Amino acid sequence: MTSAAGSPNGPGQEESTPGDHAAHVEKTLLQARELIESTVSLYRQRPDQSPPAPHTDVTALGEAVEQLVHGARHSVCVAVTGTGPFEQIARDALTAMRPGTVVRVLCAPGVADCSLAKLAHAPGARFEIRVSEADLRDIVISDGAAALVRAAAGNAKGQATLVNDRAAVRALELLFAGAWSLGRKLDDHLALSPRLLGDLTRSILERLRSGYTDEAAARDLSMSLRTYRRHVAEIMRELGASSRFQAGVRAVELGLLNE
Repeated sequence: MTSAAGSPNGPGQEESTPGDHAAHVEKTLLQARELIESTVSLYRQRPDQSPPAPHTDVTALGEAVEQLVHGARHSVCVAVTGTGPFEQIARDALTAMRPGTVVRVLCAPGVADCSLAKLAHAPGARFEIRVSEADLRDIVISDGAAALVRAAAGNAKGQATLVNDRAAVRALELLFAGAWSLGRKLDDHLALSPRLLGDLTRSILERLRSGYTDEAAARDLSMSLRTYRRHVAEIMRELGASSRFQAGVRAVELGLLNE
């Protein structure tokens, strides 16, 4: 699978910083998303192929996902963005995988629960599960050769298209790889307290990382200095950190902040 990270610096080049890496990943994700839109659109319009059949019926969608998942010999990548028919279809298909197949499941926070952890113990396939807050589509990629992608929000609700065009599948792989690199392991996600997943915690962590003084951060967040420091202490306790720097490092490790 193509990695979203850049290649190592060559001789004479400046060493990249974590900020450079984060900017590169964000740029790559945006480019991949644009490529998906344009390539899938062109694929639908190619005169030398019959238009791919949109799958809006739950039965037809289930058959398409099962065919991709169970037909894979080497790898399957699945992104699930919400609860509903697609989530259940994907779970059902993944419970009976070919032995030795590498399976990566990327899900939105609202989908992540203890039942997903059971997939990791399913016989045969080798499962890895991560949680991501990136803007994804529901997708299934089989062996890097074929994929199913659901329409974006606002387009033909529930519609999904099978894609066999190499360029489109490559774009989907790139998008998935970038989001995967920024995701947190399911076990780490389930161990987090709800407090650490809130918008206020993210705002505080971002200001800690940016070097704000307590006074400036409290003023920026429209709260008293005492309240701000109480939140910081609670966040550090939840992260098991003994210093603010350690809290920032731990937050990046858990995917609460991008690098």
